[in-house]
Amino acid sequence: MWHTMSVAEVEERLEATSHGLSKEEATHRFEVHGPNRLAEARVTPGWVTFLAQFKSPLIFILLLAGVMTLALGEYVDTGVIAAVLLLNASIGWYQERNAERSVLALMQLVSPTARVVRGGREWEIDSDDVVPGDVVVLESGARVPADLRLVSATALQIDESMLTGESLAATKGTAAADEDASVGDRTCMAYTGSTVSAGRARGLVVATGPATELGKISTRLEAEEVPVTPLQERMSRFGWIIGAIVVGAATLTFLLGLALGEPPDELLLTAAALAVAAVPEGLPVVLTVALALGVRRMARRNAIVRRLPAVETLGSTTLIGSDKTGTLTENRMTVQELVTPVDRLSMEEEEIPADPRDVEQREVPGPGSDPRSLTLLAGVLANESELTYTDEGVEGRGDPTEVALLVSAARLGIEPGECLEAYPEIGQIPFEPEQQYAASIRRHGDEHLVFVKGSPERVLSMCHTAAGGVLLDHERIRAEVQRMAGEGLRVLGLAMRHHPADDDPSALADQEPHGLVFLGLQGMLDPPREGVREAIAACQHAGQRVIMITGDHAATAATIARDLGIVDGDTEVCTGQDLGELTDDQLRQTLERVSVYARTSPTHKLYIVEAARAAGHVVAVTGDGVNDALALRAADIGVAMGRDGTDVAREAADMVLADDNFVSIHAAVEEGRITFDNVRKVTFFLLSTGVGTFALIPVAMVLGWPLIMVPAQLLWLNLVTKGLQDLALAFEPGEPDVLDHPPRPRREAIITPMLWWRTLLVGAVMTIGGLVMFDWALNQADYTIEQARTVALTTLVVFQAFHLGSSRSERRSVLSVPLTSNRFLLVAQAGALGTHVAALHLPWTQAILRVEPIGAGAWWRLTAIATSVLVVVELDKLLRRRFSAKRDARGSRETSSVGSRAGTR
Repeated sequence: MWHTMSVAEVEERLEATSHGLSKEEATHRFEVHGPNRLAEARVTPGWVTFLAQFKSPLIFILLLAGVMTLALGEYVDTGVIAAVLLLNASIGWYQERNAERSVLALMQLVSPTARVVRGGREWEIDSDDVVPGDVVVLESGARVPADLRLVSATALQIDESMLTGESLAATKGTAAADEDASVGDRTCMAYTGSTVSAGRARGLVVATGPATELGKISTRLEAEEVPVTPLQERMSRFGWIIGAIVVGAATLTFLLGLALGEPPDELLLTAAALAVAAVPEGLPVVLTVALALGVRRMARRNAIVRRLPAVETLGSTTLIGSDKTGTLTENRMTVQELVTPVDRLSMEEEEIPADPRDVEQREVPGPGSDPRSLTLLAGVLANESELTYTDEGVEGRGDPTEVALLVSAARLGIEPGECLEAYPEIGQIPFEPEQQYAASIRRHGDEHLVFVKGSPERVLSMCHTAAGGVLLDHERIRAEVQRMAGEGLRVLGLAMRHHPADDDPSALADQEPHGLVFLGLQGMLDPPREGVREAIAACQHAGQRVIMITGDHAATAATIARDLGIVDGDTEVCTGQDLGELTDDQLRQTLERVSVYARTSPTHKLYIVEAARAAGHVVAVTGDGVNDALALRAADIGVAMGRDGTDVAREAADMVLADDNFVSIHAAVEEGRITFDNVRKVTFFLLSTGVGTFALIPVAMVLGWPLIMVPAQLLWLNLVTKGLQDLALAFEPGEPDVLDHPPRPRREAIITPMLWWRTLLVGAVMTIGGLVMFDWALNQADYTIEQARTVALTTLVVFQAFHLGSSRSERRSVLSVPLTSNRFLLVAQAGALGTHVAALHLPWTQAILRVEPIGAGAWWRLTAIATSVLVVVELDKLLRRRFSAKRDARGSRETSSVGSRAGTR
């Protein structure tokens, strides 16, 4: 625990000094510890990844179907099925190989060179050559090359947001930290991949390569397995069920035919053809197309999907764990409130222009201006950052807190650049963690002015009076500071003092300021992104709970959570230290109660995700930093920021938000649910029509009738009714109430009990209708057996055309679904019917399919019977809608009754 040791203890443990290692010792340690490089990711051989794509039960069914068609001599069908298998395997192979780059992206964070002290001299070396015990020199703008224990630091500020999630640069020093301090609270440490925002320092290297905090994340990320998505679970269960049913039914049909004395060879071909007709071999392709369509629709709404199954996963998510900085907030410190000894200003309530370019009048306050102007002036002058105006907006360079002070002044009509010219700097006292303040000595006219900013308590202790001609009320100022801090604001105190021009500026810079005039306070916050509150409310309406997981401080996290509607009223916050003391059961209980988690490390985030998944949640995690990578990989779906996020987060995620906006998640949730609904519609259509086809053969056998359809006709029925129609269902627009229902349970099947019932209902109607028309045709004196079979075949073709319309919505009437909302489906169905009619009249298809033209009498009769499937399904929908409406009305009355009794009491 390097952060708990003194500098002397660290030097003793590392056998190093401030003069650095000798060249010989550095070479020896390099041989022992190896290069300062993250461990190479284990790359799975491509052929292993490719073969792994054939583990799905649906793929097994497709392989079985391919063997059957090959045995039947239907080489075209065999080729199509083989193409489907190769297409699905290729897509899966590409996605998985692409995901393996996630660990390699960590390498981009390691700085290429480092400045070290060896043999008493400074050298610039490759970062790979840094070894434990080296003394590394840090200065503003440098990237930290290894984990360091700081031995000296001057005004050092380090941006650790990618590791901790904090929007503010961390102030660093050399004092040891507590043993249980989180990464963000170890102020004596500098970690690999972080960046120096300001100041300079020297540090002893305590860990390199895989032993660093970043290396530990890399190791854990490599070990994390991508979880199986809910859709994959559902399709796997569905595939095994369908496979068992199809194989079992085909076997029973074969045995039944043998018992009835049918020829074994013909029975084998018929059973095989039945299996091919019943197996939804188009489902994997349709599933891939539906997910790909979801990817395209999401991309239009700024959500880029990296893994196809993730399209649906977000729609069934029950818990969204979001990082705060850069995801829910703008990652830009903004002054929210300004308090002086005489007044208070809320930047939001007063509707101050958010963009300084919109301010029409600007001024440079004089030394005797009002307290508010002087408070803003002090924030500008005790400042080392810069503000520039561009066509795209205002850009700040430097410490985010100081940039916020410049922007607040500009928003209130004070031009920072002109102030710096009017008050030239002649001396300064840089910020040091121990002194908790910084000062700038400025010349103005015939006097010197000292402007101070720092922690409110420290600044207040230097003051003896207040601006505005009022007494300095210490209790009031402290109460304001406590109130603002309780609201999650970072509070700075500002003060000034006038000195005669003959006072030596260097003497003023060498002494602690005293006798100051207290000017005021500025409280700042990283504000929420626009539209995020509404997006969170929409997710909650859709039954998805949103929690915040951040490395920031508890008070700040609680304030943002309240502002965004994640929590109401008093907020219980669980810190990383609290999480470390909980058992697995206690953590699961805490998850159900607490929605804000602060001061968390990457390991804590991972614990939260794993506990939530163990409790049955479908978990989505959003984030943009390296600290989010483990949780992004472990979650059911990881959502990274594309614009400001790190490569590590993007590569570990399943989905990337192109605009870095949580609002896009709401749009992605909608598209995910639409995608799953369409997959369910396609599955229901394929399954129900397969049942109708499958039942015809054995029932006709039991009735002692001739074979109702030959194998070639069964295969034709499969092609003409499902060639494009099932694919067209994947293009259905969303249901109007797609976001009004809670997420689907993880264990909910792809086909619900209600749809199983409807499948049997549709299958029964189709079977009865097909038998009725076959019997009618057999009894026509002028009909041959080929024409009778053609009538039965055509009846099922028209049945499935009507059923396609009723499958467009699970709950709504077909009359309420616009006919032209899916033009692809209309074209596909019209083309299928036209193709079938042509096949009845073309000589070569007549010979292959053993079909003949049928008369008008057969056509109108089979069309009338085929409409029955539409009537039956619509009646089922109507009854269910009415039952649901009555149940909802009864629930509303019971709720009102309980409320009335409570009011009476």
